[in-house]
Amino acid sequence: MPLQPEATAFLFPGQGSQTVGMGRRLAEADPVAAETFAEADDILGYPLSRLCWHGPAEELNDTQHTQPALLTHSVAALRAFQRRYSDFRPGWVAGHSLGEFTALVAAGSLPFPEALRLVRERGLAMKEAGEKNPGGMAAVLGLDIDAVRRVCQEITRGPDHGVWIANDNCPGQVVISGHQEALREAIERLEVRGARRVVRLAVSIAAHSPLMQAAQARFLQALEAAPIQAPQIPVVGNVEAAPLRTGAEVLADLRAQLTATVRWRESVENLVQAGVNTFVELGPGTVLTGLVRRIQRQATCYNLDTVESLEALPL
Repeated sequence: MPLQPEATAFLFPGQGSQTVGMGRRLAEADPVAAETFAEADDILGYPLSRLCWHGPAEELNDTQHTQPALLTHSVAALRAFQRRYSDFRPGWVAGHSLGEFTALVAAGSLPFPEALRLVRERGLAMKEAGEKNPGGMAAVLGLDIDAVRRVCQEITRGPDHGVWIANDNCPGQVVISGHQEALREAIERLEVRGARRVVRLAVSIAAHSPLMQAAQARFLQALEAAPIQAPQIPVVGNVEAAPLRTGAEVLADLRAQLTATVRWRESVENLVQAGVNTFVELGPGTVLTGLVRRIQRQATCYNLDTVESLEALPL
């Protein structure tokens, strides 16, 4: 059955989906995708494409490079889609954390060059905040968000010893962020409370927590200068899990995003309530469609990161 625009949401991944080789096959087979990577290289002033396609992984996984890389790959896939299916416009767009910036590009709210400069600054600000206030993150599997939130509240004793919910990804998968010692205490307590597994993430920052406050001043300065417009397609924002329809709403969401929880489960639930039954993830990996299937088992999902996947769409 062909995709129905009003029942389709385009999704854009965030950090964790990057991998060496990302976008290479797409760029080799599609001239628009290749032009997108070349454009990013020119804007950033260094060969991002070579880093995406050949690594090294340690450099690609540095957040100042990861964020532009993910944005570029997803926009390359989006443009390759638009070249083939120029009349198709999804009813909704959404992105996970960094992916929200890509969603704004897809919605016509933020031009790609400005978005690329903005996420580079976001990555640098987050890296700097992590150096000033080192922390960590962990994925909690098998407990509902209320149980995780209670443990976070029990552990948190102030601005210098705290742990908070960073991502509410799907039922049974919550990510927490915080100070290293508080995180260690939280992991022990969550395991006692019945978590099936708690996995430390390979990061040295506490994203989407008050520890990112140090990144705010630098990032907000760049954000205020960004030419944000009203989205032409409704964007479901991370902070409120609600549609962003005006430039002011977009700006408010992005201002709060660095320190706020990513409410992905609620975002998908609200899209389903709005009539969405098909989710298309553009960019590397299958993280978001995997989460969607955990939230809404009846959803139809597609992943677009190669020419073959683009041409196999029922359109």
